[in-house]
Amino acid sequence: MEKSRPLVESEIRQVLTDGLDEKRFAGKKVLVVIPDSTRTAPIPLMYRLLHEVLGPWVEALDFLVALGTHTPMDDAALGRLVGVEVRAGSTGDSMIFNHRWDLDESFVTVGVIPASEIRDASDGQMDLDVPVRLNRLVGDPNGERPYDELLVCGPVFPHEVAGFSGGNKYFVPGVSGQEVIDVTHWLGALLTSKEIIGVADTPMRRLINRAASFIPTPSSLIAMVMHGHDLRGLYVGEMDETWWAATELSAELDIVWVDRPYRRVLSMVPEMYDDLWTGAKGMYKLEPAIADGGEVVIYAPHITEVSYVHGRIIDEIGYHVRDYFTAEWDRFSGFPWGIVAHSTHVRGAGTFENGVERARIDVTLATGIPKERCERIGLGYLDPASIDPEEWADREDEGILLVRRAGEQLYRVRGSGASS
Repeated sequence: MEKSRPLVESEIRQVLTDGLDEKRFAGKKVLVVIPDSTRTAPIPLMYRLLHEVLGPWVEALDFLVALGTHTPMDDAALGRLVGVEVRAGSTGDSMIFNHRWDLDESFVTVGVIPASEIRDASDGQMDLDVPVRLNRLVGDPNGERPYDELLVCGPVFPHEVAGFSGGNKYFVPGVSGQEVIDVTHWLGALLTSKEIIGVADTPMRRLINRAASFIPTPSSLIAMVMHGHDLRGLYVGEMDETWWAATELSAELDIVWVDRPYRRVLSMVPEMYDDLWTGAKGMYKLEPAIADGGEVVIYAPHITEVSYVHGRIIDEIGYHVRDYFTAEWDRFSGFPWGIVAHSTHVRGAGTFENGVERARIDVTLATGIPKERCERIGLGYLDPASIDPEEWADREDEGILLVRRAGEQLYRVRGSGASS
């Protein structure tokens, strides 16, 4: 269902009731895979309505937070996420699990994507077998806590690696091991975020779907399409068909087409992104709409850390364009490829020739990260106290854009190559 206005609770409940077949779920143990707090979605409402709709039928209704490699959430954070008190990972009615990507015992290997398929997906740029390790809760139907059905419940937005988020991406990289994360993210970096963001059919999405095909437990999807804080579309059903329908509405609502690129953009990052690792979406979503030689300023005074999880490695490798890494791949191939990919996505498109690196645009941080660290990792610095966002407002005719809530809507220039 989609509306030109926000969906109301009665409509949401009806879509869930119609889409979640009682015959399929009756008497089953169901695991719902949900996003963490870095995604805008009415998760407390969905948590409550799923209990209302599925609760009377199912034997168990538990939830797994698809952290990828984000920081695990404590009980207080989990409680805010689902809208009810959580104690020791339980709400009384349900268990709420973090995906503990940092613990080897979290995983089970469900299959291997052969090198031949990786060569095809990457046009020969990568040649390796990729084991697909997934959280045991989704990948081991005979484990200590087996589930009969998996239900992904999350929003769909333009995404810098996969083209669009959602669907099977909640399994890979949401609850997957490092190997498949590294390959999909580095392939996205090789193709560049600027070219793939907002494109539904990408090699990365095909690899994500291939990895998810090894999951032995049946799965289905609740896909939400947001516009700001408003739920404007809700789709329930089979994974692929449902995800495709959601991407079509997301492309309408979440891609802003502009007639010409901007020279400077002030990208105001909301507080749900608490480090640059997550707040860099304020760069990804604006890069395609910035002119060559232009600048994106990530304005987030609340951000004081590059990455709470990966900051040490980023301090070591810095932020660079793709060609810098590929030119010296022997030096960098031993670092986690997903982190190297993040580096290139933040720095954006550019070249590295004759030992000289040239980025297409400048990336400047107006955050709580000190100037010295910004310079050390290869990014510009502005004192956030020196910026009055209102001075950037209503200056589009000058080539200056203010984006007040950056990170979810994608900006593209008409005729730039992506479908417009």
